[in-house]
Amino acid sequence: MTTPIRLSTSSLKQGRWYEYLIRFVLGGAATVFTGFISSRYGAPMGGLFLALPAIFCASATLIEKHEVRHKREAGFDGERRGQCAAALDAAGATLGALGMLTFAAVFWMAVERSVAGAFIGASLAWLLVSVAAWFVRRRVRFARRAGRTAGRAVPRSR
Repeated sequence: MTTPIRLSTSSLKQGRWYEYLIRFVLGGAATVFTGFISSRYGAPMGGLFLALPAIFCASATLIEKHEVRHKREAGFDGERRGQCAAALDAAGATLGALGMLTFAAVFWMAVERSVAGAFIGASLAWLLVSVAAWFVRRRVRFARRAGRTAGRAVPRSR
């Protein structure tokens, strides 16, 4: 049985205003940097930099910091939990990058025929690849977990 994809805004309450400001500034700076590269070296080179997750570094460090802080408030170390949460975010960024790469490829192949058609087709391709990658990753994780617990009578919790 698979869990449906859901949107959860609960993590927004965990952040502090300055952390969101850092993300906004770093994301904006990455976008401006990409614009400079594009104007200097052309759109194809700028597009390569635009595909990079602009706020990933800030996001990963903030996620790790939140998890460590929550565990310490509960009386635990939290370092390992923070690393795992950041790794999970990195996996999500990788899946998102696959979707963006697909978007770029489909748009590039179809844009000469119709800009609107290229955008619609690329958006659908992005959605399909991103969701499919998420399901594949989920299946692989469950298969690995099942393989590790197959010899035990009672699986241990993590």
